[in-house]
Amino acid sequence: MGLGGISIWQLLIVLVIVVLVFGTKRLGSLGKDLGGAVKSFRGAMDDADKEPDAKQLNEREDAQFSEAKSEEKSGDKAS
Repeated sequence: MGLGGISIWQLLIVLVIVVLVFGTKRLGSLGKDLGGAVKSFRGAMDDADKEPDAKQLNEREDAQFSEAKSEEKSGDKAS
């Protein structure tokens, strides 16, 4: 018995069929693409861990905007 009831010979036969169908170049590029996707996903997960939590975001002060700038923009639209 191999992995989950599949013998090593059955795995080899499946591997040979996959190589015959897709070819070695496609399998190589597929492996590179899959590896790049996993690397990108891990990087995104690490970046998400470094960002502040939503609770911390709510505790930060709001930005202070001057009303003169907002009045200029609303005055320009009315003209």
